[in-house]
Amino acid sequence: MYSGISDLRRWSFPAVIEEQAEAQGDRVAVTMTTTGERLTYRELRDDAARVAGMLAAAGAAAGDRIAVMLPNGLDFLRAWAGIARLSATAVILNAELTGSFLAHPLSDAAPSILIVDARYWPRLADLDAATASLRTIFVVGDHVPGTSAFDAWRAAEPSSAPLPRADDIACIMYTSGTTGAPKGVLMPHAHCFLFGLGVVENAGVTADDIYYVCLPLSHANGLLMQIGAVLIAGASAMLRERFSAAGWLPDLIRSGATLTNALGAISAFVQAQPPGERDRDHRLRLLIAAPNLPDHDRCWRERFGIADVLSGYGMTETNIALYGRRGEPRPGTCGGVYPRFEVRIADPETDIPVATGEVGEIMVRPCVPGGFMAGYLNLPGKTVEAWRNLWFHTGDAGRIDADGHVTFVDRIKDCIRRRGENISATDIEAALEDFPGIDQIAAYAVPSDIPGGEDEIMCAIVASAGAAIDTAALAAHAASRMPRFAQPRFIEFMPALPRTATEKVRRADLRKRGVTSATLDLDVRSEKRDT
Repeated sequence: MYSGISDLRRWSFPAVIEEQAEAQGDRVAVTMTTTGERLTYRELRDDAARVAGMLAAAGAAAGDRIAVMLPNGLDFLRAWAGIARLSATAVILNAELTGSFLAHPLSDAAPSILIVDARYWPRLADLDAATASLRTIFVVGDHVPGTSAFDAWRAAEPSSAPLPRADDIACIMYTSGTTGAPKGVLMPHAHCFLFGLGVVENAGVTADDIYYVCLPLSHANGLLMQIGAVLIAGASAMLRERFSAAGWLPDLIRSGATLTNALGAISAFVQAQPPGERDRDHRLRLLIAAPNLPDHDRCWRERFGIADVLSGYGMTETNIALYGRRGEPRPGTCGGVYPRFEVRIADPETDIPVATGEVGEIMVRPCVPGGFMAGYLNLPGKTVEAWRNLWFHTGDAGRIDADGHVTFVDRIKDCIRRRGENISATDIEAALEDFPGIDQIAAYAVPSDIPGGEDEIMCAIVASAGAAIDTAALAAHAASRMPRFAQPRFIEFMPALPRTATEKVRRADLRKRGVTSATLDLDVRSEKRDT
């Protein structure tokens, strides 16, 4: 176990990696499930130092922003750890982003260096304005003219720069909010560390554990909660490039994994697989699921024989403030308050706490310095608004019971969550509003037809006078401009959108209306349960 847990000044993953490289040496830290490639603790430290050296030779220095757009893999970990070793800031981009969804974080963060997989290179072709800040581009995989090979790190001089401070900004992750484009969350090293520490302390992670990681490393769950917990505990990770429902159980059995995390959609997809004789032939002792619906909890325990299923609640901004307790199953709730945070349920208009059992907004604040985001990049007004009255306003409604367990009720904000992604409704609208024949459009969430499958995306459309909209062409248009998770499944043509007296769209009315007999289903893709 990392020795710096009690010293807040040592809350950074570069410090963890340095210590574990000495303590664990040639013990394997991460193994790829599909290829068998491995990275030991010593190799992770040494590779990170060489990546940092390569970046420094390219002109990068402490505090500079370096964007990373890579799939799950050892190169992702080398890049992330190398940027941190240099005390630079990683701008972590979702590997599925394209079009305006990709242009926004690039132009907003204005990184000086980009590390990108060759498979994603074509997506940058029409983003000249968004990539104007880039001085150097390192490409993983096939050579791209005019760029540098990321593999050059192997011959680089290792960096010996000082390790970052706990309050330095480690990375920027983009998360959707109530309105407008996704916001860049400024995440200090201590904040990133606390994601992993929360898992270690609540799931009881030890060096004997094997963590199966199938969630994207571009999100805090995969990278910071799971890989982070592994590094702090000196455990091992089995990393899959992309989640597969069919491959989930075979991976667990082959790897001997003892821990894993699941989002609502993953729980639904795995449990939809046909029951088999080998459902209990794994070593999984604990699973962290969010949300943890009662039917899912029952299936995890009864069908798969998993002893502990923990709920949780958090955000990129707030860390994970609520966890279930081992040995105390409370399916349907988010768990109790993790003691490194304070949580209250309050009236969203007045911020006055509501009575036990009543519904209000979930508000959070940390008990440790650096254990929270440092703000939104380039958006001081939004930062102050979210932090008003010294509580972070999550925009989610919930209630707390007499035992201190919090139950999520609904979203106050107009943010859609689909396939583990938070998606801004306005981003969807902006990507589709210029399609021929659309006069007005409003995107909103409707319940998935898969229990626990989070949301599906629906768009209400008002057509221009006399226009006939080709829905197949609209679906193709969406596919060409948007990542898969953001493409609407349902549309409904309406004569007008419901609006307030100040002309704001009444999305709550649209959500309440939901799918009707007039709704058209665009999902002709026969989407597999491998997202």
